[in-house]
Amino acid sequence: MLHYIFRRLLVALSVMLTVAVVSFMLLHLSGDLATAIAGPEANSAAIEEVRIQYGLNRPITLQFMDWLWSAAHLDFGRSFFFQNTVMELIGERLPITLKLGGIALLLAVSVAIPLGVLAAVYRDTWIDRLALMVAVVGQAMPNFWFALTLILVFAVGLHWLPVAGNTTWQHFVLPAVALGYYAMPSLMRLTRAGMLDVLGADYIRTARAKGLSPARVIFKHALRNAIIPVVALAAVELGFMLGGSVVIESVYSMQGLGQLAWDSISRNDYPVVQAVVLIIAVFYIGLTFLADVFNAALDPRMRTR
Repeated sequence: MLHYIFRRLLVALSVMLTVAVVSFMLLHLSGDLATAIAGPEANSAAIEEVRIQYGLNRPITLQFMDWLWSAAHLDFGRSFFFQNTVMELIGERLPITLKLGGIALLLAVSVAIPLGVLAAVYRDTWIDRLALMVAVVGQAMPNFWFALTLILVFAVGLHWLPVAGNTTWQHFVLPAVALGYYAMPSLMRLTRAGMLDVLGADYIRTARAKGLSPARVIFKHALRNAIIPVVALAAVELGFMLGGSVVIESVYSMQGLGQLAWDSISRNDYPVVQAVVLIIAVFYIGLTFLADVFNAALDPRMRTR
């Protein structure tokens, strides 16, 4: 078990390092950073001064090592546009993104698990086909299009909820629904598959033979075992949501980490872009690692290794 965790930890760290290298290199290969920082009106002397000021005249390897060392100490420098430290900006925006992701995940789980249970209990009926259709539509529909549809219906048409912002709980409803609907299909299908496997087990037939009520058999005996992989997948989906919040926050003008990333990309604010990419990747990789450890801890075969 410890050997497995150590191997997965090495893989996670390797992926983080790869993301750091790729994000750093892509930004430097996108053009001359000194020219982008100085602006289109700057002359060659001003551009050269910016290049020296930010250390862009040094070898790219040294630039990356210095940036990686600073990032390991949570020092991402200062924003070119906002003129604040990058960590101050992230500290202000990250709670909004985490709140949005948490609400979206809660909505997705609240819908996906009951729907998956119903689809498994009423297998090959219209309920099962309806649940699968909802899952297929959720996976096929672009989340930005669904977000715009929600705005047209509930904000513009019915005037029930606000269009943009993040000051009250009402502002989180539509973004959370748009973000959660994208994660719901995979959770629902995994719940359905797990329930189908569990409902055919011997101990479920024994519980039914004892005369237990169908509700008790399903929720106390079957669902308790079928939901274990769903919990691990939910952690992974939360990482997906944090990455997908870039689009949703832009649609709803929420001042979270995703909106910060979008503004920084459009303004060539490279320190912020690099920090946001790395932090989102760390969240996703960390949650995936925890999900792997959770599954391994519950697997009887892993306990003997």
